[in-house]
Amino acid sequence: MSDVPEKQIKRLRSLIQEAETNLAAANELLISLVGDDAKLSPIKSEDTLGKIIEGVFDGQNMVGSDAKTYPVPANYASKSKLVQGDILKLTIAEDGTFLYKQIGPVARKQLVGTLILENGHYFIDTGSKRFRVLLASVTYFKAKPNDQISVNVPEDDSTTEWAAIEAAL
Repeated sequence: MSDVPEKQIKRLRSLIQEAETNLAAANELLISLVGDDAKLSPIKSEDTLGKIIEGVFDGQNMVGSDAKTYPVPANYASKSKLVQGDILKLTIAEDGTFLYKQIGPVARKQLVGTLILENGHYFIDTGSKRFRVLLASVTYFKAKPNDQISVNVPEDDSTTEWAAIEAAL
């Protein structure tokens, strides 16, 4: 695999992410048009009882299509390396359990920066911009202030406040 240029691998990953996002969106549109009929749906739907809400990850929470804010467990966001702008599906089971699933990852880019602790909040300073990061990610990677950190952010990070830690370097 070392013969394959890294640029081609990144492009292929980007295309796969885009295809998954388009497939999820197409399936949701199909379901909204014809209902959740398994014979018509190209993707097997989950047999779950309860309420299903889709929304956008804002860096800490999911803002649902119903304009409500739903808490995303920091451990799930950290381990899944959720990036601000990712599309999530929340299933609220009849017993009140919240089950999140990432259904539409945004296109990402990786940056490297320095971990900073300021007023009780952690940031990654990339030199050109600062991004907040979840405490759960910092503790998971056992990172300390001044450590060099690799983070994921949306390709268009002009309005992005949050980053997802990829690795402590």
